[in-house]
Amino acid sequence: MEYREIVAVTGLSGLYQLMTTKSDGAIVRSVSDKTTKFISARQHNVTPLESIEVYTTGDNVRLQVVFIKMLENETSNPAAAVKSSDNNAVKSYFKNIFPEFDEERVYVSDMKKMLKWFEILKSNDLLKFEEPTEDIVADEVVAEAAEVVAATAEETTDEKPAKKTAKKKKTEE
Repeated sequence: MEYREIVAVTGLSGLYQLMTTKSDGAIVRSVSDKTTKFISARQHNVTPLESIEVYTTGDNVRLQVVFIKMLENETSNPAAAVKSSDNNAVKSYFKNIFPEFDEERVYVSDMKKMLKWFEILKSNDLLKFEEPTEDIVADEVVAEAAEVVAATAEETTDEKPAKKTAKKKKTEE
C-alpha cells in the first residue's frame, strides 16, 4: 500500500485504501483494521489524500506538505493535540508547525482530522512521499498547455463562419 492509494470517504471516519471502482461505487479497505467494504457512490464521495490541498495565507499547499512538517516537528506531540478537547491546544500546535495556515478558512475540525490521519498513516508506515521530479512537473505543464489549445480549438470551431452570399447578376433579355 502506498500513499497515493489512500482515500478519505465522506461519511466514514478514518482512511481507506481504494481497491477498485465500480459504476455504482467502490471497494475500499480500512487502513486501520484492514476490513474491506463496498461503498455506494450515491451515499459517499471518495477523495484521494494526494489531491487534498490546505488553505494558507499564500498559495494552497498539498496535504503531504503538512504531513512532512508534522514529521519534521515530532518533538511536539501531535497525539496529545488529537486527544485534547481543547481547541486552543490544536490551534497552537498547528501555528507552531505550520504558521502559514489561513486561520479563517482552516477550521479546528479540519486540523483535528489532519492530526488523526497523520497518526493513522504514521502507525501504518505510510508517510513516505515521492518528491515530484522536474520531468513530472514538465509533463503536467505540457498536458495543461495541450488542454488549453484543445479548448481554444473547440471555441473557434463552435463559431459559425459568416455566410457569403453570391450576388446574382441580372441578365438583360
